[in-house]
Formats: sequence, C-alpha cells, structure tokens
Amino acid sequence: MSHRRVDTDAALASLAERYGLGVPAVVSLRALLELIVADPHAPTAINDAARAVDDHLADSLVALDLDVVRGAHVAADIGSGAGLPGLALAIALPAADFTLVESAARKCAFLERAVAASGATNVDVVCARAESWTGGIGRHDLVTARALAPLDVVAEYAAPLLRVGGTLVVWRGQRDPAAEAAAERAAEQLGLTPPGIRPVHPYRAAEHRHLYVYSKVMETPSGFPRRPGAALKRPLGARISPT
Repeated sequence: MSHRRVDTDAALASLAERYGLGVPAVVSLRALLELIVADPHAPTAINDAARAVDDHLADSLVALDLDVVRGAHVAADIGSGAGLPGLALAIALPAADFTLVESAARKCAFLERAVAASGATNVDVVCARAESWTGGIGRHDLVTARALAPLDVVAEYAAPLLRVGGTLVVWRGQRDPAAEAAAERAAEQLGLTPPGIRPVHPYRAAEHRHLYVYSKVMETPSGFPRRPGAALKRPLGARISPT
C-alpha cells in the first residue's frame, strides 16, 4: 500500500470518527474519492487525493455539525457538480432521500457514475435547472448548495423547493458584508429568515469557511420560481438606487 493511500485512509478514518460514520459509509466515500481523482471528466480541478479529501469530502461533511442537516428526511443539492456536498452527505445519511440537481448534461453523466460507484441507494439525479424542476417544489426539508451562485441568487433557487420549516444551507468562504446584505433583502421576499452564519473548520488548514443557514418560515410567493436565468439577471438582493 502506498504512503499516499495510507494518508488518504487515515484522513477518511478521521472523518468517520468525527462524524460517527460506519464502515459502509467509509467504503462509499473512498469510492467517490477515487472516482473524483481518476475520472478525466470529473467536474473539478482537484485530482490529488489528499487535497480532495479535505477540499471536497471534509468540506462537504462539515454540515453534519448542524442538527437540521442530520435530521433531514428529504434533501436536494442544487448545482451538484461533482456531487459535493450532496452525494457525500447522502452517503453519511443513508436514511434520508437525496436528489442531486444539475443542469449540465456532462456533469449529470458524472453524477450518475458517482452514485453507481459509491453504491448509494438513497440518491436520484435530476438533470435540470433548479428553476425548472417543478416536481421538487415544496417537497424538501433541506436544500444545500456549494460553489453555485451569489447568496441571494441561491436563496431564490432554493426557496421554492423547501417546505415551510425547511432549511437552506449554503457553503461560503470569507465573509462579504455586501453579499450578506443582499441575501437578507432576498430572504425577506422569499419567505426565508435572514441567514444565520456559522463559522466551520472542516479540516486543520481550513480558513474562512462559513455555512449560511436559512429557515423557511412562510410560503414562497406564487411568482417564484421565476423563469430560468432571471435570478442571475435581476437578483432580488440588488439594492435599487434612488431616482
């Protein structure tokens, strides 16, 4: 066994201990890791296993520090890309049903391979834009998003998919006061609370990592979701200049 494989196994074992994961979850996470590193069509620039454990798996699983994530029953990961954080969380939470939502056909094909490689049986892949996925509206108690879009835009994508009482969790790096103010303005229009901001430390060298946690407290108005592309072109959180 190579030194690199030993280091990777040790890192996975550390994650398992931290989050109380059993052997089946570790086996599935290892399979996901190996595919991400080896597949030339994986939608990520990281092809070093040690970095991928930290930047992908550990960074995804850090949401398990939140009780609302551990308690989820029906979850959707929007803009799922390489299955992060959605597939990693689905592996860790086998009693929850996860849907990985991705609009790019090439990434959807990778997600199908990743689900098969991991052996996860609680995961579906939907190849569609979040705004176009009418079958997901109002069904979820958890929506996750990592490296997708500005905070206010992600909130608009996610809010219609949540049931009242559900939670949106968004991964972010260093805090940005302007983006946070925009997120609050958007949340007010979508039936969401302003995001609570949780500093997290997914691995030893991690810096400036935060989870933004919204709760859905009322139904999202009937005008949402807007047509595909509208959220990016006319973000709800944009400050309107006085005329």
